[in-house]
Amino acid sequence: MNESGLGDVDLHLFAEGTHARLYETMGAHVASQDGRQGTRFAVWAPNAGRVGVVGDFNQWSNPYPLSPRSSSGIWEGFVPGVHAGDRYKFRIESGDGSYRVDKADPFAFHAEVPPGTASVVTATHFAWRDGDWMSHRGERQKLTSPMSIYEVHVGSWMRSPDEGNRPSTYRELAHRLVPHVRDAGFTHIELMPIMEHPFYGSWGYQVTGYFAPSSRYGRPEDLMYLVDECHRNGIGVVLDWTPAHFPTDEHGLIYFDGTHLFEHADPRQGMHAEWGSAVFNYGRNEVRSFLTSNAVYWLDKFHVDGLRVDAVASMLYLDYARKSGEWIPNQYGGNENLEALSFLRHCNATVYALYPDVHVIAEESTAWPLVSRPIYAGGLGYGLKWDMGWMHDTLAYLAHDPIHRSHHHHELTFRAVYAFNENFVMPLSHDEVVYGKGSLLAKMPGDTWQKFANLRLLYAYQWSQPGKKLLFMGGEFAQWNEWNHESSLDWHLPESGAPHRQMQLLVGELNKLYREAPSMHLGDLDGRGFAWVDANDSANAVLSYLRLAPEGGKPMLVVLNFTPTPRSNYRVGVDLEGFWRERLNTDATAFGGSGVGNNGGVHANPVSAHGRPLSLTLTLPPLGALFLEPA
Repeated sequence: MNESGLGDVDLHLFAEGTHARLYETMGAHVASQDGRQGTRFAVWAPNAGRVGVVGDFNQWSNPYPLSPRSSSGIWEGFVPGVHAGDRYKFRIESGDGSYRVDKADPFAFHAEVPPGTASVVTATHFAWRDGDWMSHRGERQKLTSPMSIYEVHVGSWMRSPDEGNRPSTYRELAHRLVPHVRDAGFTHIELMPIMEHPFYGSWGYQVTGYFAPSSRYGRPEDLMYLVDECHRNGIGVVLDWTPAHFPTDEHGLIYFDGTHLFEHADPRQGMHAEWGSAVFNYGRNEVRSFLTSNAVYWLDKFHVDGLRVDAVASMLYLDYARKSGEWIPNQYGGNENLEALSFLRHCNATVYALYPDVHVIAEESTAWPLVSRPIYAGGLGYGLKWDMGWMHDTLAYLAHDPIHRSHHHHELTFRAVYAFNENFVMPLSHDEVVYGKGSLLAKMPGDTWQKFANLRLLYAYQWSQPGKKLLFMGGEFAQWNEWNHESSLDWHLPESGAPHRQMQLLVGELNKLYREAPSMHLGDLDGRGFAWVDANDSANAVLSYLRLAPEGGKPMLVVLNFTPTPRSNYRVGVDLEGFWRERLNTDATAFGGSGVGNNGGVHANPVSAHGRPLSLTLTLPPLGALFLEPA
């Protein structure tokens, strides 16, 4: 920040709703003035009568007064003797003295460790070493490149039982999490929200400090160190971002200057009754500048490679989780939130203009069209979208006892109808392993062997379908217990050996195949990358299809048997003669399977099948998947 603080251009862009880097001038910035060292403060509180700064430096009393900046609603001032590390808040009072509250800084870069709620003056310095990653990020993150995401909750991935069950710090994760993810073959880590949040049990989705990495796990430089280590190990980083709502804690954004500033005043627009949180007023330009600047901040300062935007559906629909009479229609009488739509498009356009080599990913649970299509084509401008329908349909199908699966075959095949309508990420996320839903392994029917076999089959189906992949932590080694944010993952399971270590091996091999075989990723988002061989064998609960490299190259044949019955002499049509090598078999003994397979591969026969001139005669393993490629 320059010594003069906010310039006229900053004020103009802020009021216009187009400022993309407000954090450079708003908040607290160590500075000098007239030869004195101190901190310059700036806060938006247009309806306040008085604003001052209190903190460690004045014993939290007799606030240093800030001055209003013209008609911008911003109060600013330089306070000498305030240094990095000092705690502070803004004391905001109404003109008549009827309202007074101490607010955390909306633009604070650091906060004290909860349950403390003060902001901390911070001057961050970090020497990045990820130049190679950053210079080649565009190539690594093309939509035709493999993307396999490991979703992580920082507070519960690995705890230290000998130290009061405390969570790992950002720096500890850099040396524990990063090698684990690298060895498992994932291309990206997605961190559930690490922005400062007062209630740990919200998993970070109730944010008060949008610009501050949670101090529970370290300082901003420590998070930078974690990202840097990811990049130095060839791993991208995606952050969960929550512009849909914020909590009602008094020190936060709610009722910030004695009025409904960041949120709508009418609870039919400004409150999420389901979540007990406040909804941003996306029609207010200053709020748009605040949120857009926040998105850009994490890309600017933390080198992150993508943002996964939470709860987009709740932003798009005015009647989301509301009954009749509990919402206000838009100007045309519809339920679309036109102000949120405008904001999302503007934010996405800004991010991609500044960083065309990142991903902005929508967690959008409805059939809203063109979410991941360009704005110029009428889309929302996201790069990718979670395929929630696939997740629900597939888990519902696999919950059926195999004897009944033939009656639910459409739950598997329906995805092909819409698979290329959006740029999809196929998630098996944290939402599916909490609140009594059980772990992925526990969801599977049958005895223990069948549960593991079904889970291997689920992963094979996920990795072989077109789309990017996401798996929540613990799934890679088949954790038995559902996720508990208060405790560590059950690391004793893979450490104790089979079958959990074998599941970990399978996930690693799936990731390897996905990365190395062009047919498995080049057509992830391209209709030319997929072709059915047989979608209709419901009687045997078998699917067969080809993954294809759109511009040519070796195809990958995938055959999945969703019953525990091995099938001999099962004929599958192909187009290429010669030997088809078995690249991966989920029933291999190395993965904990029974070892049923095809002795490394089979030769194509001059017998037509499924409308193709040749065919393979295969042995299908029980609850197993085969991946075959022409030699």
